[in-house]
Amino acid sequence: MEQLLEESINNRYSCWVREALDELPQSFAITDPEIPGHPIVFASTQLLKMFGYSRHEVIGRNISLFQGVATNRTSLLDIRHAVRDETNILIPSLLNYHKNGTPFWILFRMFPVFGVQDGKLVHFVALQVPIFPPRSTTLLGFCRREVICSDTVPTRISNLSPDDGNNTELTDTTCKASELEKCGADSAMTSILSLLTHYSQLTGRLVSGQRCCSSYMNRVGVSLNISLGRIKQSFVLVDPHKTDNPIVYASDAFLDLTGYTRHEVLGRNCRFLSGQETDVSIQSQITNSIQTGKSCTACILSYRKDGSSFWNALHMSPVRNASGNVRVLVDHLY
Repeated sequence: MEQLLEESINNRYSCWVREALDELPQSFAITDPEIPGHPIVFASTQLLKMFGYSRHEVIGRNISLFQGVATNRTSLLDIRHAVRDETNILIPSLLNYHKNGTPFWILFRMFPVFGVQDGKLVHFVALQVPIFPPRSTTLLGFCRREVICSDTVPTRISNLSPDDGNNTELTDTTCKASELEKCGADSAMTSILSLLTHYSQLTGRLVSGQRCCSSYMNRVGVSLNISLGRIKQSFVLVDPHKTDNPIVYASDAFLDLTGYTRHEVLGRNCRFLSGQETDVSIQSQITNSIQTGKSCTACILSYRKDGSSFWNALHMSPVRNASGNVRVLVDHLY
């Protein structure tokens, strides 16, 4: 597990990125949704100071480490949905907890990072900005206490009981970040993404804050993507409702077998594996099965990217929803 956590950063950006990220003044963590448990793989020095943890206490843990009993459950559900949908989220007020149990308010800003080549979700960056109240204003008995990230521990909220969920719901509406704090979070996001983009160039595995490849990647959400990625067999998912039945997911074993990269596969029909000596009658049999939504088993001559041929023992089966309608087709290749 420790090796996976280290390689998550090193293989994508090079080991030098950690030092550069630590020079940034922001409090943030980088998480890897493809590793079981969606753990933190990088934590900035400022984040560690703000929460009072050491780096080895944070790396490998889920971001929920910083939440507690009075953290707004609706906000947590919104974060979970953002992870599932692979999208940005900004929560202007979220109650987090210092290691010693001290609750304090933050602005939470999270955004995804995608691989440029295949459009696959690589990481999430979770920015956590302590909320600063106006110096001359006191809100709800110091609802928003000033937090000095660099040296001090956040001051305890005097009128909040960690067990009082209702109190949290009330104060969430009055402890929201200011527009200036929101702009600062956007600026921080740009700085972090700029560094990640720069250091990904060193490994040749470029990243972006926007998905750059085919929209077919959007057909399979992050949760399903992670689950499918743990299957070691060679297979693809095909969408029969789209023109020419495009591939919307390809397993790593399929890519290894055929020699193609993921962005070369997504959006294409499975016919691209056919060649000069592929039996046309078997292709027709497969097409008919797709049109009728029935299972099909066949042995067909296929071709790798390098032109070499192999016999493909293919089994295709429909996946239906609760109403019995075909949603996707699964093609197993052996």
